[in-house]
Amino acid sequence: MIKMSKMHQRVISAHGAALAFTALMPIAQAVAQTTTAQAAPELQSVTVTAQRRTENIRDVPVSVTALKGDRLDVLVSGGEDIRVLASKVPSLNIESSNGRTFPRFYIRGYGNTDFNTFASQPVSLVYDDVVQENPILKGFPIFDLASVEVLRGPQGTLFGRNTPAGVVKFESEKPKLGKVEGYWNASLATHTTANAEGAVNVPLSDKWAMRVSAVGQHRDDYVRNYADTGMTQERGKLDGYNEHAERVQFLYRPDENFNALLNLHQRQTTGSARLFRANLIKKGSNTFAAGTDLDRIVTNGQNDQSLKTNGANLRLQWDIGAFRLFSITGFEHISNYSSRGDIDGGTPAGPGFIPFQVETNGYISDLDQYTQEFRLESKNEGPFNWQTGVYYFDEDVTGGSDNFESVNYSRTSRLVSSQQNKAWAVFGSATYNLTPDWTIRGGVRYTKDEKEFQTLVADNVVQIGPRSVEADSSKTSWDVSATYKLNNNVNLYGRAATGFRAPSIAAASASVPITVADAETIKSVELGVKADLFERRARTSFSIYDYTIEDQQLTVVGGNSNVNRLINADKTKGKGAEFDFEAAVSTALRVSAGASYNYTQIRDGSLSVNTCAQCTITDPINAAGRVEINGNMLPQAPRWTFNATARYGVPFADGELYVFTDWSYRSKVNFFLYEAAEFTGAPLTEGGLRVGYIFADGKYEVAAFGRNILDQRRITGAIDFNNLTGFTNEPRQWGLQVKGNF
Repeated sequence: MIKMSKMHQRVISAHGAALAFTALMPIAQAVAQTTTAQAAPELQSVTVTAQRRTENIRDVPVSVTALKGDRLDVLVSGGEDIRVLASKVPSLNIESSNGRTFPRFYIRGYGNTDFNTFASQPVSLVYDDVVQENPILKGFPIFDLASVEVLRGPQGTLFGRNTPAGVVKFESEKPKLGKVEGYWNASLATHTTANAEGAVNVPLSDKWAMRVSAVGQHRDDYVRNYADTGMTQERGKLDGYNEHAERVQFLYRPDENFNALLNLHQRQTTGSARLFRANLIKKGSNTFAAGTDLDRIVTNGQNDQSLKTNGANLRLQWDIGAFRLFSITGFEHISNYSSRGDIDGGTPAGPGFIPFQVETNGYISDLDQYTQEFRLESKNEGPFNWQTGVYYFDEDVTGGSDNFESVNYSRTSRLVSSQQNKAWAVFGSATYNLTPDWTIRGGVRYTKDEKEFQTLVADNVVQIGPRSVEADSSKTSWDVSATYKLNNNVNLYGRAATGFRAPSIAAASASVPITVADAETIKSVELGVKADLFERRARTSFSIYDYTIEDQQLTVVGGNSNVNRLINADKTKGKGAEFDFEAAVSTALRVSAGASYNYTQIRDGSLSVNTCAQCTITDPINAAGRVEINGNMLPQAPRWTFNATARYGVPFADGELYVFTDWSYRSKVNFFLYEAAEFTGAPLTEGGLRVGYIFADGKYEVAAFGRNILDQRRITGAIDFNNLTGFTNEPRQWGLQVKGNF
């Protein structure tokens, strides 16, 4: 029987917008009253490149949020990785079972829990105009960024790879001609968490400039590891990391008609893999088992993680009369990735009952990704503008997994596979101003995708089925939108779009053959309003959406054995609403807020999955003893998210004293396709606080900060095939930070 949500029906009804603006009224009235009594500064216009052109965010007919300035800087003050962006903008979730590597993204509840080395995701991460396809590439550290844009809904016309859920877009600060400038930033926090970051812009001549930026991050191993459940035999400490990344960019601009930007970058990471904790979850609940101490762990397996990546991209731009031509060439390389952990989370003696020992290592020995895009766009001053181009993608990756026994740590099995993926596309998009108030846009893209997959080594693994498979598909995606200027400050828009994700392939295991998931497609509609308020002292946006996914690729993980298998669901429905608000309440106070409601539901009465080893299933069980998942929400898809920030600053001595706080909330999530009492993540609220002083005309800043200041610890993921193993979010952190600009 299909499960329906009455709350969902109310939110997406015609009263949705009225409800949102009613909720906004107390804030709006406060802004209006304050700005009447005390002049507040106008908000600076926010520009985005969501449509591959620089535009005011109000004019873009897409649900998009941009993080810039203080709102972005404060999040990474303590050296956090990319997961810190989860719930910081509406409808975005990010999680990982591999710690600082292999992040998995979800937009509007739509993502992929696949931990397979060759996994693809419906959320695309684009860094400096180059797609980062493999999940290992998506975790590049956040530093020296101009902005982060989150584009919600299908973006399959203008962006290169697998974007049916949306795009997370990073833009680095670029070199500038004519001026030496830069910044440095250092912090020290709990558990000797150290973060050092900096950048310098150097003009090399009147035509050349260079920007060098780097970040280094460290945390001590602080979780004490014991070899016995009595915690008398300490084996050392875990959960620390060392990471550094560098980026060098060269800009060449001989005249106004041509420029070239070369970007070289690399990353190295070492430290602990994810800490899995045996029987962390209390039976029959989603809370911690009695006696849990998250500063201690009992394991007998080895735990380590390492990663080396590097890459380069070259962006060329020619202005040719009424046209602008772009060439974007990208190369990304993984020379080493390894993540080894004690999957059962304990020893033969516990904690709790552990049916069998499991220690695995997932790795990539080599990955090369090459991309090339040529794009031509018009520069018309008239009502009609367009852009068109071709795109090529080529990836070759080799990786696998090893199993170990946890006494002598000798390898018991090895499975190595390779995948070659080639794709090409042609695309076009156009914008036409019908009248001064009406603008329409439309685009189309044709994609051809081919994959070849084969098992190279099956050591002590009896593989079921063929050792090699091929998959290919082609698809045309499109979008169309209309924007109506209600007045000079308010735009209404509507958008319909389709998206496409090529077939995915999962490696074999001892009990499961190579599996291939068919291509998935999405149809989405969206209505929204974007407005500047109170003489541009505030801005807001609100959207409602509805989507249907056909043949969604789902990942079956665990169950009653350690497997990773791909299946397709006949249909998945998603509906919801998103809200963004930002205001300069006064010269001293600036606030922002965001919220989303995402309702997802799997609709396929034929689907069932293996039950977990020890959990309490709340779904129906069929005659074969399998769990029926029809009607369930998607994994890692919170129904509600909220975020808010506030900054209050006052003059003090020759500078400014300020307080900045940020908060995020997400409601409960399912960890797996089935629903179980133990594997439902409880709601999570995380808050940040920063108190600082800026002086010397803004050149220097000192601050004290806290992250997850409530120290709310939650189980954020689990292993289900052995015992009630789980892992958690990051602990509370207090620290000091110093910054300088020149």
